[in-house]
Amino acid sequence: QVQLAESGGGLVQTGDSLRISCAASGRTIPYYNMAWFRQAPGKAHEFVSIISWRGDSIYYTDAVKGRFTISIDNTKKILYLQMDSLKPEDTAVYYCAAAATWGLRQKDYEYWGQGTQVTVSS
Repeated sequence: QVQLAESGGGLVQTGDSLRISCAASGRTIPYYNMAWFRQAPGKAHEFVSIISWRGDSIYYTDAVKGRFTISIDNTKKILYLQMDSLKPEDTAVYYCAAAATWGLRQKDYEYWGQGTQVTVSS
């Protein structure tokens, strides 16, 4: 079993930065690929970024490329998402997820956190 717990969300202004974290626990961590998804009000889950369990493969959705940075500390079992130059359209609940395979779809992921709210005011 894998347990995930996000933290660090909050209310920021356009152009601000914020770092959110996801603490992972479980016997099979760190051998899972980790990802961030987000869900804005009234919308479906949207893939944001993925990092391999070794940290040597990373992918971002186009909407956040150049602004967001994903990283992982396998010693501490913590996943991070550094978000810079935030925009109102980044407002969403952000979820971390873990999967044994590499995937960009919600259904590819077996384990999910409870989410952390990020709100960007204009």
